[in-house]
Amino acid sequence: MKKIIFSAVLLFGVLSACTDNFEEINSNPNLINQISPGTLLNEVIYNMSSNNLRNYYGITADLMQVKFNYPSFYGGIHRYEIIEGTGNSQWDASYKWMKNIREMLAVSEKPNDANYKAIGLTLNAWVASNLTDSFGDIPYSEALQGDQGIRMPKYDTQEAIYSQLLKDLEQANALYDSKLPMLYGKDILFNNDVQQWQRFTNSLRLRLLLRISKVKPDAITQMVQILSDPAKTPIIDNDQQSVFLNITGVTPNLSPWSRALDFSNGQVVSQFFIELLNDLNDPRRAVLVVPAKNLQGQEIGFKGIPSAYDGDDSQFQFTPSNMNNKQVVAPMKIPIITFSEILFIKAELAQRDLYNSASAKLYFESAVKSAIKFVSNSTVEDSYFNQEKAKYNNTLEQIITHKYLALYFTDYQQWSEYRRTGYPRLPKTQSMLNQGNMPSRLLYPADQKTYNSQNYLDASQRQGGDHINAKVWWNQ
Repeated sequence: MKKIIFSAVLLFGVLSACTDNFEEINSNPNLINQISPGTLLNEVIYNMSSNNLRNYYGITADLMQVKFNYPSFYGGIHRYEIIEGTGNSQWDASYKWMKNIREMLAVSEKPNDANYKAIGLTLNAWVASNLTDSFGDIPYSEALQGDQGIRMPKYDTQEAIYSQLLKDLEQANALYDSKLPMLYGKDILFNNDVQQWQRFTNSLRLRLLLRISKVKPDAITQMVQILSDPAKTPIIDNDQQSVFLNITGVTPNLSPWSRALDFSNGQVVSQFFIELLNDLNDPRRAVLVVPAKNLQGQEIGFKGIPSAYDGDDSQFQFTPSNMNNKQVVAPMKIPIITFSEILFIKAELAQRDLYNSASAKLYFESAVKSAIKFVSNSTVEDSYFNQEKAKYNNTLEQIITHKYLALYFTDYQQWSEYRRTGYPRLPKTQSMLNQGNMPSRLLYPADQKTYNSQNYLDASQRQGGDHINAKVWWNQ
């Protein structure tokens, strides 16, 4: 009996010793059990950039008469057919990656991680601004807090969201410290260049301030303050400082289109877009589209067909120009905010006599040159501006029309600028739905009615209904 008891005690001791470090021994070394501020950074940048580009191509480019599906006898986004599911991808991706950004912010409170906090605030403003610009009021202050028991977050007004985003960007600018090392790996956007991140932050502030300047006139004062103090608030100041994601083609940094043919098949260039480039004899044409062909298969130059065309496709006695799929084959660039956009902002302020008005023509021409160089790597001769549509005429319409060309591939910016200014002047057809009126917003995803019904109803009623003609706050 003594031997049996002794053996049992010994066995219990051995088992206890074996299980003392069971979790340590059996943990998977390939899994992350604690995140750093840099753990999620590249994932957010890559996935949101890729998602934004796909939605540019699927939504913005159709609404803004850049391209569309062909043949298309009825309906389609180019005819202003917006359904409940149109914005689902943007909604789902934005909340998914904002959750990751908030995790990043939560672990970046250490003094040595100030740059990561500033970057997190900037990325959050980038993602959230696109989301609210697309839908209007959205869940924000209470969003992504299911682990704290908030299952049905309230919808914040767009005005309140913009106010918070701009405060966050101002705070981010003050946080940057180039003396602090970024310790958690190399970021795929700027390779840990803190000054470049700061330029991104303040350039984004300019974009958002301009967006709300119609309903918040003091936004202009803030813009002028930013532009007037480059030491305190540096912005993108040359072509090399443009913010874009360089897609290398090396896994996992792959093109958003796994098959380039999916980019061009069934996608033709809109007559409005290509004729604007044709009138300018613009070097971007050959990069963006391929030549049209006659019925004998001979190339006939760059030629599109009208968006929302009336009738069937038998009326077109040629094969229209397709979108050039080479532009989505790595290496490629996904623009986020470029030097040309900043120059167009300056040109608009100058044209409106709000900032450095004597330089309006210089800003405009420099913006056009920068935009062309970004896409085609071509140097624009001064003779380009002798053409009728390129010669500066001191109108906002001309500035925004050329800005429209410059914002190609840039998430929802063409559509947002159109809603803000009414330019460029897009042609209309009898086949357009919604009485030919440009949609003002996307529809909330259908699951909001089921799982967050009361807050959804409150937000919808506040905006005048969940329909595509309810204007977002800054577009009143």
